[in-house]
Amino acid sequence: MARLALLSVSNKTGLIDLARSLVEEFEFDIISSGGTASALKEAGIPVTKVAEYTGSPEILGGRVKTLHPRIHGGILARRDVAQDLADLTENQIRAIDLVVVNLYPFEQTIAKPGVTLADAIEQIDIGGPAMLRASAKNHAHLTVLCNPEQYNTYLAELRQNGAEASLEFRQKCALETFQHTANYDRAIANYLSSQSEPESKLPLEFSVSGTELQTLRYGENPHQAATWYQSGTVPTGWTTSTILQGKELSYNNLVDLEAARRLIVEFPDTPAAAILKHTNPCGTALGSTISEAYQKAFDTDSVSAFGGIVALNRPIDAATATALTQTFLECIVAPGCEPEAEEIIKKKAKVRVLILPDLTQGPAQTVKVIAGGLLVQESDNLVEETSKWRAVTEKQPTAAEWEELLFAWKVAKHVKSNAIVVTRDRTTIGVGAGQMNRVGSVKLALEQAGEKSKGAILASDGFFPFDDSVKTAAEAGIIAIVQPGGSMRDKDSIAAANQLGITMVFTDIRHFLH
Repeated sequence: MARLALLSVSNKTGLIDLARSLVEEFEFDIISSGGTASALKEAGIPVTKVAEYTGSPEILGGRVKTLHPRIHGGILARRDVAQDLADLTENQIRAIDLVVVNLYPFEQTIAKPGVTLADAIEQIDIGGPAMLRASAKNHAHLTVLCNPEQYNTYLAELRQNGAEASLEFRQKCALETFQHTANYDRAIANYLSSQSEPESKLPLEFSVSGTELQTLRYGENPHQAATWYQSGTVPTGWTTSTILQGKELSYNNLVDLEAARRLIVEFPDTPAAAILKHTNPCGTALGSTISEAYQKAFDTDSVSAFGGIVALNRPIDAATATALTQTFLECIVAPGCEPEAEEIIKKKAKVRVLILPDLTQGPAQTVKVIAGGLLVQESDNLVEETSKWRAVTEKQPTAAEWEELLFAWKVAKHVKSNAIVVTRDRTTIGVGAGQMNRVGSVKLALEQAGEKSKGAILASDGFFPFDDSVKTAAEAGIIAIVQPGGSMRDKDSIAAANQLGITMVFTDIRHFLH
């Protein structure tokens, strides 16, 4: 008797070629349901509808098709158990040798603008996961395929092994299937959790999953293995980027690129450029054009810019491309690249150039792994509102100073704590990052700024516990400070600012970045 294959797929990529090979080359009989059966018939491939095979019609608008003993008995029967074989015979059930199933496009559905809860619910597959799990469980006796990318590999396996799939191959397919159904259920759970209004902003249960997108050469260091995974089945974020040129992306490149993306989206309304090293901005600037913004950012710290990561919030034009090729850079990311600019950048063939049209697409949560668990928090996507800030000194900010304070504050948010940022003319001129005490960060930032600090703005990601930093800033010529406030000694800092003629603004918001 011919072997039996069950095909029931939502994604019909490669379906016809697979089915034709099964029938013509390996003499399979095929049973199928719904749209899959219709597609096979239209292609002239012999197929028996599931309803004809089971003797039970599809009901409830197609919600119930394959949930039947003749289907699941054929999948779950153990060929080495006499009672199982006897049950098949007694109930006129054929053993199924191949199950090809992929699931309703739930994630694609919820990614659509304006999707309703009812729409999403209808895309929760029931029969598909049941068949996949049953097939994977019984992989000792049959093969299960859940992804069109497996089809050619399966056919090659049959050709190489006398029309049989090896146990090793079946085990691998079973593992992929369980991973697939687990990810599918996780997507549903995460979506339904997002639709509810729990007391906590984060779910009671949190899990992460991903599909291998690319094996990386190594992690932070050569002795550490690393892989880039895509979360979900619908590409988002960096998985939607286009790599125009350059060497293969590394683990550190991707970490730096994400830090650069998070910073550059703070400035949607004005051409902006940021240069980062080890996730810290060494130069950030706004300009009337993207080339001006980049040049200002580069001039901030041209030494640190060497080997840096550049993020631009406007497409790369010819002038900017020319400037970018004047120094060694690791990566460049922008929402676009003009043809003339692309030709110019090709002169630096090794630099990695990525086009990410939607720079704003970022994760809703950040996750850190610790021994025995995960730490999950909402991403720090707060939109800054200067109307909620408090000018706490006698001297009040001018309109221009308010704009500069906001710029400095936005940059400080993306510098490792303890973070101090000194700016003027919407350009960073000094950055103190990651020091063990805030005074150290202040001194580093002011030392880098040098004489340019006269008339500049200083931003601190955390409050000043003492007034010493205020005095140090005033000695360097700083005219205004923005900080969260909240120290028990705020009155001392305010008094020092008043005495020294410095403007001080409290945001009442802290932006630590560890």
